[in-house]
Amino acid sequence: MIVVNFKSYLEGTGENALKLARICKKLSEKYNAEIVIAPQDADIFRISSRVRIQIFAQSIEPIEPGAHTGHELALAAKDAGAVGTLINHSENRLSVKDIGKTVEIARKNGLKTLVCIPDEKILREVVEFKPDFIAYEVPELIGTGRAVSEVMPDSVRTFVKTLSDIDPNIIPLCGAGISDGKDVKAALELGTKGVLVASAVVQSKNPEKVLKDMVVNLR
Repeated sequence: MIVVNFKSYLEGTGENALKLARICKKLSEKYNAEIVIAPQDADIFRISSRVRIQIFAQSIEPIEPGAHTGHELALAAKDAGAVGTLINHSENRLSVKDIGKTVEIARKNGLKTLVCIPDEKILREVVEFKPDFIAYEVPELIGTGRAVSEVMPDSVRTFVKTLSDIDPNIIPLCGAGISDGKDVKAALELGTKGVLVASAVVQSKNPEKVLKDMVVNLR
């Protein structure tokens, strides 16, 4: 699978988010590939009401409905059309305790969970929460164009093995610097089941061309 994180880029906001979602949907259908998008909260319903594609919220918080101004409610994301959520992205870190609470409340609301981790220590702690996916991302490589699957292949291989040894039911992904098809291919050869991408696609002058190169290398 490929998870396209729109982040807060202008190219992934509002009508641009809708256009990008349609590109992802088109390539998903053409190549029979699993593509998940993670737009901003304000764009989840805009997209889900017009495009049939798996949408993950960029984050939710471990809160129940109530007086929580400015916080992301799992139920609201679900009702807007999200089917899952990212948790603990390097740009939105949580404590291990809050990761566990967030996984729990997401599961309670029927959302799939994708937890991002920066190292093996955090992996061994969060695996106990049994999220659906765990994505290994090295923070210093994010947005650099230097793919973790190319620059640090041994660490990706170790991540996959460690996760498989502890809980083979959790799906391993990786991200950080993934920029083209060869990066995707390398990630799969190291044992992951997919990648997280962002700026390489979202900020590209030709996002369809870049994403197509990645998609065809999922095979």
